Amino acid sequence: MLRIITQQTDVRSELQRICDRTNDEQVLHKEATVREVLQTVKRQGDKAVLHYTEEFDNSILKAEDLRVTSSELDAAYQHISKDLLAAIRLASQQIEAFHRQRVPKSWIHFGDNEVVLGKRYTPVDIAGLYVPGGRASYPSTVLMNAIPAKIAGVPRLVMVTPPGGSKGIAPAVLVAAQEAGIKEIYRVGGAQAIAALAYGTQTIPRVDIIAGPGNIYVTLAKKLVYGTVGIDCLAGPSEVLIIADENANPVHVAADILAQAEHDPMAAAILLTPDPALAKNVKVAVERQLIDHPRRISTEKALAHHGLIVIVESLATACDFANEFAPEHLELEVEDPWSLLPLIRHAGAIFLGYSTPEAVGDYIAGPSHTLPTSGAARYASALGVETFLKHSSIIQYSPQALEKVANAIDILASAEGLPSHVDSVRRRIQKEK
Repeated sequence: MLRIITQQTDVRSELQRICDRTNDEQVLHKEATVREVLQTVKRQGDKAVLHYTEEFDNSILKAEDLRVTSSELDAAYQHISKDLLAAIRLASQQIEAFHRQRVPKSWIHFGDNEVVLGKRYTPVDIAGLYVPGGRASYPSTVLMNAIPAKIAGVPRLVMVTPPGGSKGIAPAVLVAAQEAGIKEIYRVGGAQAIAALAYGTQTIPRVDIIAGPGNIYVTLAKKLVYGTVGIDCLAGPSEVLIIADENANPVHVAADILAQAEHDPMAAAILLTPDPALAKNVKVAVERQLIDHPRRISTEKALAHHGLIVIVESLATACDFANEFAPEHLELEVEDPWSLLPLIRHAGAIFLGYSTPEAVGDYIAGPSHTLPTSGAARYASALGVETFLKHSSIIQYSPQALEKVANAIDILASAEGLPSHVDSVRRRIQKEK
């Protein structure tokens, strides 16, 4: 169960152990499996996708079953409540409003020396969006992935998600997809779905970028296909780090810990607090809230292996540990969270104050909940419009401008031993053919 430690223990090694949970021996064994799946799908296409879907998801499909039909999409609206549809549409509006503020603008600068420089943003041609399934359905992930891509101007969106019982996909997921503008959906999940998107099959198209969170198999597959295609980030398994002071409500903190741990047995939930009483009360509250928890077994497993409560010397010390861990989600459940914010350098998303649980960001706030995990927040960012855009440099020199810099280019290229670089400039200056 959830452990309490103090700084007398080697806190850094404990945090590093949790951060490295996707690099242990068991995970390395999974990576070998993932490599095999990727190579087999690359060689065999649909045949391998169908084989692995039966083996891993217990769904027997034919190639013609892979794509969700238009009649299934239409019928999905009849199987969700009006309240759920309204919530999906509200979330869509919030997410779209946020990301429309984040669209990079192309620019051109005409210099006085007859030099034109600029940057031009263009979307990828086709984006593959992974939406997890299995333990739960995630219409929110559909919205969080698809809406930024749509705003970026991606002309073709392809969604993959694991099939449930009777080959079905949760109606809420199909409705969310349509609300976000997705019509092309394939019932395939896991590493085989990532392989299909990366390499293409007879049915599923090859994409330019793959975005969306998943379990450890999905994360490993994205890591291994990077370079063949682009990826958003290594998102998953999920994690939260909470910094809480003596005024935090232990029942609320416990609920936030469980909200993370219930995702997956590899999910991580960590509390850092300078208050020993809060630490003990949170542990008790977690145990109480687990009694009738529908996902108790997998949640307890996550807490036992990747859960931790640390009693620290101060909130500043907690921020230092948080920066080393670089969490996917960081909650500042303290009286003055804005005073701690300047101390935070690495986090995927930061939730400020007692009334801002991570669930707000998961569903309705607007920023994407697809975030870097396992320390990747040190160098990576949340999924956004920029994820689906690439930029090209724009450069134009007049003959006069080229002549002004020709000598410097000559010197630099000669120093690097590249004579044709020198020649490509000299011939233009001398007007030779």
